[in-house]
Amino acid sequence: MNLFDLDTPALVVDLDRLEVNLEAMAAHARAAGVRLRPHTKTHKTPEIARLQLEAGAAGITVAKLGEAEVMAAAGVTDILVAYPLLGAAKLERLARLRESARVVVSLDSVEVARGLGELGVATREPVEVYVEVDTGLHRLGRPTGEATAELVERVAAVPGIRVLGLMTHAGHAYGVGPDELGALVEDEVAGLRATRELCAQRGVELSEISVGSTPTAHAELGAAGVTEARPGTYVFNDTTMIELGAATEATCAAFVLATVVSRPSEDRFVIDAGTKCLSSDHDDRPGWLRVAGRDDLAFEFLNEEHGVGRLDPERGRTLAIGDKVLVIPAHVCPVVNLFDSMTLVREGRVEGEWAIAARGRVA
Repeated sequence: MNLFDLDTPALVVDLDRLEVNLEAMAAHARAAGVRLRPHTKTHKTPEIARLQLEAGAAGITVAKLGEAEVMAAAGVTDILVAYPLLGAAKLERLARLRESARVVVSLDSVEVARGLGELGVATREPVEVYVEVDTGLHRLGRPTGEATAELVERVAAVPGIRVLGLMTHAGHAYGVGPDELGALVEDEVAGLRATRELCAQRGVELSEISVGSTPTAHAELGAAGVTEARPGTYVFNDTTMIELGAATEATCAAFVLATVVSRPSEDRFVIDAGTKCLSSDHDDRPGWLRVAGRDDLAFEFLNEEHGVGRLDPERGRTLAIGDKVLVIPAHVCPVVNLFDSMTLVREGRVEGEWAIAARGRVA
C-alpha cells in the first residue's frame, strides 16, 4: 500500500529516517565514551526501545512506572525511572518490577528516599538512585553546589539507598537559540562536576553524572565528567528541534498524515487533524507546525478536530479537497501519546504497524 492510501488522520513513521537517527546518536555516544540511556517517553514503543538497545544503548529511561512496566514486559532489563516515586502503591509496583529488571530511580527529597529505602531494606537489595539537580529548568531538584551536596549526604544516609550519582535535565535549553546551547551546557556540566566534588568532601563518592536533552545532547556527550546521556526526541525530531538547530526536515521521522477536508477560500485550507492529533504544545510559536515539502502552507490555529491554515496563492501551487499532507509536529512526544499505533513506511510504502504499548501509561 502507498503511504497516501492510508485513512487519516494517522501517525506515520519513516523507518529509514528513524534508523539513521538511532545510529547517529549511538555513534556519537560511542565516540565520546558516554553511556547512552535514551528516554522512551518520546516513542512509548518496545520495538523502538529494542532498536535503541541493538544500536548500543546500555539501558533506557522512562518517565513513569507504567512505561517501565511495559518495557520490562517486553524484555528490557535496565531501566531508569526518571521521576520521584511516592506512596505504597508505587512502591509495591516497583518491588514487582525489580524482580525482572534493574531499576534506578531519580529523586530530589529525603521523603522519597525514605520510602524507597524501606523497600531496599525489606528486599535486602538497596534501591539505586540518582539525585536530581536543578541546572536551570527550575522544575525538580536543588541548585548545584552546597544545597544539592547537603541533600545527597542526607539521602545517602537513608538505610536501603545507594546513591549512584547526579542527574539533570536541561529543559531550559528549549528557550534559547542554537548559538547559546554550548555555553548553557558548559555551565550545566561545570556545576554538576563541582557538586560532585562537594559530595566527595562530605564523604559521598558519586560515579555518575547523567544528563538528558536532545538539543544539548551533542555538546553534553563531549563534556568532561558526563557518564550518561538520556536524549529522547532525537528518534523522531520535530519542528522545535529544527528551530533549535538539532534537526532538519530531512531528519524528521514522524508525521501526522492528514486530509484536506475543506477549502473555504482561495487562501484557506482545513485538515482533519486538530489538537487531538497534534496537541496544543507550542501553538503560540509562529511556524509551530510544518507541512513536509510544502513551505507555501502555514497553519494558523487548531481546534480539537480541525487544523486551519493558509495557502500562499502567489506561489502558484495548488491544494484540493481530498489531498493529503504530512504534518511535522511541534512537540512529537505528546503527539505519539495521542495515537494507539504508528504506521511504518519505507520509501513511501507501508511496511507494517507498531502498537504504542505505553500510550496513556502516565502513573
